[in-house]
Amino acid sequence: MRKILIAATIAVTALPAASPAYADPPPWAPAHGYRAKKGGIAYRQADGVRYWRGEDGRYYCKRSNGTTGLLVGAALGALLGRAIDTRGDRATGTIVGAAARALIGKEIAEGPTRCR
Repeated sequence: MRKILIAATIAVTALPAASPAYADPPPWAPAHGYRAKKGGIAYRQADGVRYWRGEDGRYYCKRSNGTTGLLVGAALGALLGRAIDTRGDRATGTIVGAAARALIGKEIAEGPTRCR
């Protein structure tokens, strides 16, 4: 009886590993080949902006949204504002410096390229 249980356990555990996958990949998966079938090939400009032509004939692009510049600018602005504001508790200088440098850092990180 023990040998039969061991053989049945081995057969049950080995059976799912040997069976093939029955489902197709979803349409958004890279294995589906959407771009290969539709011809939507992405190109890259010299400044790192990726763009492609959509099915409607319009050009689309993907570029940095400036989050890194926003965070780095806010941190540096807070330090700079705290160093400049020497009176009182220096919270005003820290907040104003962080806000100003965050906006400037975001604009610098996004760059001059416009997506149309």
